[in-house]
Amino acid sequence: VQLEESGGGLVQAGGSLRLSCVASGLTLRSHDMAWFRQESGKQREMIGAIVWSGRDPWYLDSVKGRFTLSTDGAKNTVYLQMNSLKPEDTAVYFCAAAPRRQVFPPWPPRSFDSWGQGTQVTVSS
Repeated sequence: VQLEESGGGLVQAGGSLRLSCVASGLTLRSHDMAWFRQESGKQREMIGAIVWSGRDPWYLDSVKGRFTLSTDGAKNTVYLQMNSLKPEDTAVYFCAAAPRRQVFPPWPPRSFDSWGQGTQVTVSS
C-alpha cells in the first residue's frame, strides 16, 4: 500500500487549498480513509474520515463547515478541500488508511497501518 499526498503550500488566512491523497495497492471502499494533521511538537490528530456505511464524513469540530472530504474511485484518490483557512490550521497533513473496521470514527493514529509522507500546509496571518 502506498499513499501519496500533494497540494500543500503557503496560503493567507481566509484562503483555500485542496489536498489530494492518491492510494495504490488498495481499494478505497475496502479501507477506512482519514486525514490527520500534526503541528510541530504536538500529537497527530484526526481531522476527517470517510465513512463508507452511507453516513456523512466525520470531521473534527474545529474544521467542520470549512473542510470537506471527497473521493474519486476511478482515480483511487481522497481529497481534502480546505476553505477559510486559519493560522491554527498550519501543520503537516497526512493521509492514512486501514482495512475497514466496524467502529465509527474518530480513530486513533495507532489504528492505521498505512501513511503518506505528509504535506506541509502553512497559513499566514
